[in-house]
Amino acid sequence: MPTLQRRALNRALIERQLLLRRHRMAATTAVGHLVGMQAQAPDPPYAGLWSRLEGFRHEELAGLLTSREVVRVTLLRATVHLVTAEDCLALRPLVQPALDRDLRAATRYAEASAGLPPDALRRAGRAALADGPLTPGELGSALAAEWADRDPAGLAYAVRNLLPLVQVPPRGVWGVGGRTRYATAESWLGRPAADAPPPGAVDTMVTRYLRAYGPASVKDVQTWSGLTRLREVLERLRPGLRTFRDEQGAELFDVPEGPLPDADTPVPVRFLPEFDNILLSHADRVRVLGDVPRSALFTRNGTVRATVLVDGFVRGTWSVVQERGAATLCVEPLGQGAPLSRTERDAVTEEGARLLEFAAAGAGPRDVRVASGGPAPRSTVRATIDERGNPS
Repeated sequence: MPTLQRRALNRALIERQLLLRRHRMAATTAVGHLVGMQAQAPDPPYAGLWSRLEGFRHEELAGLLTSREVVRVTLLRATVHLVTAEDCLALRPLVQPALDRDLRAATRYAEASAGLPPDALRRAGRAALADGPLTPGELGSALAAEWADRDPAGLAYAVRNLLPLVQVPPRGVWGVGGRTRYATAESWLGRPAADAPPPGAVDTMVTRYLRAYGPASVKDVQTWSGLTRLREVLERLRPGLRTFRDEQGAELFDVPEGPLPDADTPVPVRFLPEFDNILLSHADRVRVLGDVPRSALFTRNGTVRATVLVDGFVRGTWSVVQERGAATLCVEPLGQGAPLSRTERDAVTEEGARLLEFAAAGAGPRDVRVASGGPAPRSTVRATIDERGNPS
């Protein structure tokens, strides 16, 4: 069984995540290929698609949300994902066991629904939403009319896990925002949501994961999906898959057609948003984190920081600060190894300037600041962006 080194796994992931080069691809196709994009916050998917697609504009994704071709729904790992309408209906029944487990483990809310029949909660949730979308507070208040002794917020959380509820626009629309409002997927999409997945659906889901994230171990697939006991699925699929081992000896599964670029393939600098699935979809994340510890990216309050990839690996975090009509992109290098070289800092600055043009197009002065990092005295590499969005 061939062994794949860290860099080989990195290049495979970068290629399959559409990051080796920008693609001429519709946003719906990209979202479908990635099997969704984690989207607790409304804006990150925009930056994620900008880094992957040639000529991507905010209006494309905003239009898909308002036309109901993509939706934001609680899905993989019991977290909010941006998915195509088809995947919302197809994947939601598959991940119900993970949502049930999350509901039992949600210490803040579990008590509110403890002992209540799930079917009764589903019926009450559908009835409350029958007249149109509701905020979580409004949904909780409606449910509390039937269970007055229970916490309304906990009841709303339970229904969110028990029913496929989508977050409707303007939530998620760039530059508009708005409060979270829920509608049932069935009413919003005009199509029935299945109560149970059809035969073979989990096999299809796992195969799609391998196309976008593989080669991967059983634990990797389970980490991505939030589901357990998937070894039997991969064993069932084994005759049609190829297998490898990683440097630690773990068995990796892959689709036969999955690209495996040479480990020395050049990778451009890429800026990834908060919560990007490339950081969340493997049990062993060294293939993209490299020497950066998880604690540098994953905060105590559950946020996953926006990251900068250099040579395919995480080498820093980034954020945009807007004040008094000006916008500054701040890059903070990470890692235990050597600091960014001059060439790498220049590449980060140039790509950062392009990102700032996308993320803060309406700002007046735009500035990119890259801290040097490393053991040497700290300094800052800066680029001012001209009126055409070019660094100077």
